[in-house]
Amino acid sequence: MAPPPVLRLHEADNIVIARVSLMPGAPLVDNAAAVQRIPAGHKAAIRPIAKGEAIRRYGQIIGFASEDIASGRLSED
Repeated sequence: MAPPPVLRLHEADNIVIARVSLMPGAPLVDNAAAVQRIPAGHKAAIRPIAKGEAIRRYGQIIGFASEDIASGRLSED
């Protein structure tokens, strides 16, 4: 069985990390799908994240959104 294409490190995370390059339409988690190419190792939002909202990885705040991020888009923070 192949490993999942993304890592979700904590249930409170609002991003996942791509294990491999993902093409638009690739499933993420919780019915979210990539809407753009997500390179391996990059973060993708699994739900909409509003400008100024905390970005969570490992259940911890790792930054704040500098702009609105749609579900399935790259997270630059």
